[in-house]
Amino acid sequence: MWRPDGWDVRVRVGVLTPHADVGPESEFRAMAPPDVGVHTARVPFGAMRSGGAMDATIPLAPVRAFAEPPHVDEAAARLAAAPLAAIGYAFTSSAYVIGADGEAAMLDRLAAGADGLPVVATCASTVEALRLLGATRICLVDPPWFDRELNDLGRAYYEAAGFDVRFSAPCDLPSGQSLIRPRALHDWVAAHTPEESEAVVVGGNGFRAVGMVERLESTLGRPVLTANQVLLWAVLHAADSHTEAITGYGRLFALDTPSL
Repeated sequence: MWRPDGWDVRVRVGVLTPHADVGPESEFRAMAPPDVGVHTARVPFGAMRSGGAMDATIPLAPVRAFAEPPHVDEAAARLAAAPLAAIGYAFTSSAYVIGADGEAAMLDRLAAGADGLPVVATCASTVEALRLLGATRICLVDPPWFDRELNDLGRAYYEAAGFDVRFSAPCDLPSGQSLIRPRALHDWVAAHTPEESEAVVVGGNGFRAVGMVERLESTLGRPVLTANQVLLWAVLHAADSHTEAITGYGRLFALDTPSL
């Protein structure tokens, strides 16, 4: 009879992503059930060129600028004009640079410009997820295009939130989004996760990571949180939508509703 056409969905969510980055929406669509609509707005990011090309490491100035008006605010306002229930801010590194207070202020500003639509972000949502999991000792792994300074800012972000970061480093894999493979990432993280860590956090919304979450949790015997996995979980809960139907992408989706 009639083929699925994408119209009959239970909920629609928006994603704010760098203009040349296909990672967040690719991973959202891989994880999200068919009855979840995913709609993306692209935001100019000065460290990304046509085709998604970047330098081997990204400078901090464009990372900071991404979170500032006017471009991301305009994109959020345009997304909010669609029939969406919530918006996810798919950019890890700006939270590292501006800190939790700056991230919270940005989210308040974006929500106000989006007519009050809930807007959630990756790092704040990761903090909430870790607390719900009861994990205080963590291992933090970032993409290879995060330099040591940016990774240190990530460590400081989670330490300021009260976590004991037992290991923190950019992943020593080829620096290019299209060069990352799930097996290689799994093996590197498994080899560098301290035994005393209670959870693994993999930063970077442009980092190909969700495909190895279930396998890595099985290997390590502890929760694994990746940027787009956490953001999908958070944006669906912000939309008052359940996540229990999402399987194969980690134990996170079975958690109770967060207070986001």
